[in-house]
Amino acid sequence: MKLLLVEDDKATAEFIIQGLKEQGHTTDHAANGLDGLMMAQDGHYDVLILDRMLPRLDGLTLLKTLRDAEDHTPAIILSAMGSIDDRVTGLGAGAEDYLVKPFAFAELYARICSLARRPPIRQIETILRVGDLQMDLIKRQVTRAGKTIDLQPTEFKLLEFLLRHRGEVVTRTMLLEGVWDFHFDPKTNIVETHISRLRGKVDKDFPTSLIQTVRGAGYKIDVSA
Repeated sequence: MKLLLVEDDKATAEFIIQGLKEQGHTTDHAANGLDGLMMAQDGHYDVLILDRMLPRLDGLTLLKTLRDAEDHTPAIILSAMGSIDDRVTGLGAGAEDYLVKPFAFAELYARICSLARRPPIRQIETILRVGDLQMDLIKRQVTRAGKTIDLQPTEFKLLEFLLRHRGEVVTRTMLLEGVWDFHFDPKTNIVETHISRLRGKVDKDFPTSLIQTVRGAGYKIDVSA
């Protein structure tokens, strides 16, 4: 593992670094929060070990800055501040773990290994785009070239399915399963009817048609014909 330790107490830092070295790991060290932040932003670490009370920039602010920048490197806070409120505040700032000083190295190392084993957090996609069309999944809002497009719930779900497969051909069967949860062919023109209605809202009055029919295959949404 490659770790970053941000700790201003020299004796504590040397103790941790030596213990991690004996376990075969590389540990970079910063003695203040500002240096620690810059190293964390550039270093691609497996785990961050952050003291809470640091000169120049405290550990919680350091961590919040990283989380605001969508850096989700696992982090453990080390602090002599051990009340329940202190721990809740630390976890609320984005830490995955909180260990109160003084601590045993064996416990610290076990917690570090536990964090390193966790799968990386996947960025959840909340904005879907193709060309000048944008769908905000949180606000449930669709716009094209800045103009709001009002969609019925099924139309929204159909467009979302197309956007999640943007640039790909989706078949009628895929749409029946993904949008209507049909695992059989209802022998109706339900797909064609809704595609037509959606085109009337998404492509009408715009110079470029995004929803395309792929003859003999299905549909796709893309900026190119």
